[in-house]
Amino acid sequence: MLEKKTLKRQWQRGMTLIEILVVLVLLGIVMAIVAGNFIGQGEKAKADAARIEIQQISQTLDLFKLEVGRYPTQSEGLQALITKPSGLNRWNGPYWKKNQVPKDPWQNEYKYVVPGKNNQPYEVISMGPDGREGGEGAISSADLQ
Repeated sequence: MLEKKTLKRQWQRGMTLIEILVVLVLLGIVMAIVAGNFIGQGEKAKADAARIEIQQISQTLDLFKLEVGRYPTQSEGLQALITKPSGLNRWNGPYWKKNQVPKDPWQNEYKYVVPGKNNQPYEVISMGPDGREGGEGAISSADLQ
């Protein structure tokens, strides 16, 4: 009988400090794994969004060429999709719905290069998360085609 009372008292005392620490460490490890997966997905989603927006800009540039007869020059840049460059009679814009040239998901300006690589008439580039030319994660319209 005495043995049952002793076991009952030990059970009622609850968890020891070591047991609590083990549980907290395990919870920390699980949270680190889950958070790491979410952070990686966020960057992937931004890269996917940049690819989609580059394709939309490319389609808008193609519409500009269809109506004007040429792509915007390097000096006119993507701003030619919003405001009429001087000397263009057939400009029927604005071609971009928003009042300003879009920024990539990392809030950097898209780079417009004429001519583009791989014999393309132009290239639209997102510098990626580091915002540097030739940096890691850069996305180009020439690579999407």
